[in-house]
Amino acid sequence: MKKLLLFALMLTTVAARAQFGPVADDDTKYATELIKPGTVAPDFKMKTIDGKTFRLSKMKGKTVVLDFWASWCPDCRKDAPEVVRMYKKFSSAGVEFVGVSMDTDVEKWRAATEQYGMGYTHVSELKKFKETDISKSYGVKWIPSMVVIAPDGKVALSTVLSYKVDKYLRELTAKPVTRQTEQVTIDGDHGKLAAVIQKPVMNAAQQCPVVVLCHGFGGSKEGQMFDLICDSLAAHGIASVRFDFNGHGKSEGKFEEMTVPNEIEDAKHVIEYVRDQRWVSSVALLGHSQGGVVASMTAGELADDMKAVVLMAPAAVLRDDAIRGSTFGKQYNPLDPPEFVELWGTQRLGANYIRTAFRLPIYETAARYKGPACIIHGTGDRVVPYTYGLRYHQQWPGSEYYELEAYDHGFMQNVYRASELASDFLIRKLKNEE
Repeated sequence: MKKLLLFALMLTTVAARAQFGPVADDDTKYATELIKPGTVAPDFKMKTIDGKTFRLSKMKGKTVVLDFWASWCPDCRKDAPEVVRMYKKFSSAGVEFVGVSMDTDVEKWRAATEQYGMGYTHVSELKKFKETDISKSYGVKWIPSMVVIAPDGKVALSTVLSYKVDKYLRELTAKPVTRQTEQVTIDGDHGKLAAVIQKPVMNAAQQCPVVVLCHGFGGSKEGQMFDLICDSLAAHGIASVRFDFNGHGKSEGKFEEMTVPNEIEDAKHVIEYVRDQRWVSSVALLGHSQGGVVASMTAGELADDMKAVVLMAPAAVLRDDAIRGSTFGKQYNPLDPPEFVELWGTQRLGANYIRTAFRLPIYETAARYKGPACIIHGTGDRVVPYTYGLRYHQQWPGSEYYELEAYDHGFMQNVYRASELASDFLIRKLKNEE
């Protein structure tokens, strides 16, 4: 069952791409002449912003990130906070950052580095962009561009997209994680639910907050994004419970009998189970895609009991899809839906899913929740447009909203970044309330 559902999720992604067309990132347009991975990085000697001499070859043996930019470049200024964030995060792991400026005016160059807090090495030829030797030797035709050089002096990555550098560095510096987990079974709305509890190290008398995670349509509790979030929470003294909804993963029930309302009931059963544990001090919710809808509505119904809510690409579009009579590209009459809609393989969407989704009071129910909330959505999401996440932010005063440029529905561009935003928010809100 688990393998079938994972395969179904893959087919869902393929179907979505087939419906909307192939997705190409900016590297296919702006990085075509950028120096290629595996190439020995050309050495260069240049003056720093303080007039000292810098030579790249002196950094051999280290991972070096070259950031090609200019103070006069709007896209560079837009990207600067992300580069600074990466510098602060990875410099402690021995990664060196070097800003290679295309500026000709030293004072404007210096002012920009101070404005954005660029505390790393900065060099420039003080020539016009197209006239610089460095742009020719590295094939830089567009800024911002970034090149990662491995300790052996060869190019490991070249891109115009900072999130690719972030992902590379996270994987490079990742440390092994030992998880303390417990497999449990919880009574749900349509049978037994398979769940996993992950707890931080604590003694029998201690209590800690717990986050209940809700996966998306056709998915399961397994996956890198939930792994990253739960591991980060555990490292900061917060437990997590992730589970498979009815008809998904290892849980009981039939997929064709699944609806958003009965998934809400599943979530409530899990929350009730969690509350009964003596080691639990408070409960928060996190949901991705349809799980985000479930989390938001469950929070609305249990408003006084939820300490925080995180929605990741919440699929509130599902109601509009039902009204239009189209779910994952499968067409039907929404006013008289068939008993089943064939989706993929042997998986079928039941008529009751369509009927309940047709009039589902998603935002109206979620609005009852008044506590801390965080919404994370990508502008490249073609399954659920980011405006559906934005609407949650607009109706929840004080909520935090992170719009990740070009990220898709599963945050596959850099799942580490999306996971970090989610876990950091929960850590801030739950640990501060203890």
